[in-house]
Amino acid sequence: MATKQIKTYSLAEMKDKYIGKVGTVDRDEYEYELRMDVLGKMIKAARQERNLTQEELGKLIGVQKAQISKLESSANSATIDTILKVFKALKAEINFNVKLEDNFVKIA
Repeated sequence: MATKQIKTYSLAEMKDKYIGKVGTVDRDEYEYELRMDVLGKMIKAARQERNLTQEELGKLIGVQKAQISKLESSANSATIDTILKVFKALKAEINFNVKLEDNFVKIA
């Protein structure tokens, strides 16, 4: 009896098929939201590692607990200035990578 070969797909192939190819509006929005979600999780993990409550972190940077909660659930609405203040208050290093066409520039 012949066995049927199962086709496997990479994550990149699945994203291309169901979200859109790299460079399309839908794919760019997806990638942006994913990065913001990861950033929020990093903020929460760093805060917890420093044994700070959301309220305590908020006081350190001059915002309400609710804004810290929003940052941790999705950093979409955060300004870069706020994100930098959060990581500075957490005594955590943050690096941004900027990709311009085929060149790669790292900003530390």
